[in-house]
Amino acid sequence: MARTNLSATRIKPETAELLTLRVLRRERISPHFARVTLGGGEIDRFAPMGFDQWFRLVIPVSDTSLTWKPKKFNALALARYLTMAKATRPVLRNYSVRAYRPDGPTGPELDVDFVLHGSVADGTAGPAATWAQTCAEGDVVAILDEGIGFNPRSSLRRVLLVADESGLPAVAGVLASLPPDTRGTAVIEVPSTEDRQALSAPAGVEVRWLVRDGGTPGQAALAHARRMPLPDEPFYGWVVGESGLAVALRRHWVNAGVPKGDIMFCGYWKAGRAH
Repeated sequence: MARTNLSATRIKPETAELLTLRVLRRERISPHFARVTLGGGEIDRFAPMGFDQWFRLVIPVSDTSLTWKPKKFNALALARYLTMAKATRPVLRNYSVRAYRPDGPTGPELDVDFVLHGSVADGTAGPAATWAQTCAEGDVVAILDEGIGFNPRSSLRRVLLVADESGLPAVAGVLASLPPDTRGTAVIEVPSTEDRQALSAPAGVEVRWLVRDGGTPGQAALAHARRMPLPDEPFYGWVVGESGLAVALRRHWVNAGVPKGDIMFCGYWKAGRAH
């Protein structure tokens, strides 16, 4: 991740351990999104928390990749990961829980949505996106739960949520978990009209879709959010996605007088760097 205040706002899971799961199915859900559904294995030990719950996804590249089994992701775990031979070192990425179902056909299921950029055919897709489009039923992965970042004061019932496509799974989880009396706005930027998704949200929360017409991801959402008049009552601001979006909008809100403690921002990735 890029710049964030997630460490200050995060609600950690009660227990964190590397859980081994299997691929149940995969599907292409829109031009720029693939969904992989995980289950089986140790899924019964996964504790859903809702909102923007996220985890470390560990994708093995060899039969010995999952010998790396940290109980938590800290400097020591990262050092051990980096000392692994590249031929066996698993792919490690951060993802949000798009949906969790305790009663799937064969047991609990966890959906993970992947943003697709580049092409598998010509090698321009990243390793996680490539895996999402080529994995097969039964393939093994591991996840390490990291909890949630959405953590407003209990008295706040108004929200302003902003994300680009990389934050769409997280904002979908937040919207589905909000109390029914919540009011506010969610601004979501996507690459194409077909990438819009059906979302569950309280009746008082307006969802605004922005379809990007070129340019750096997140900048359309940033421009839109800057133009929006801020509520005349306290609200919780939550912005995730490309680092420039998250950092700039957080600065805009702070300059407008929003208390820093009422803002959660996280740069999931940075334009110009592989992710």
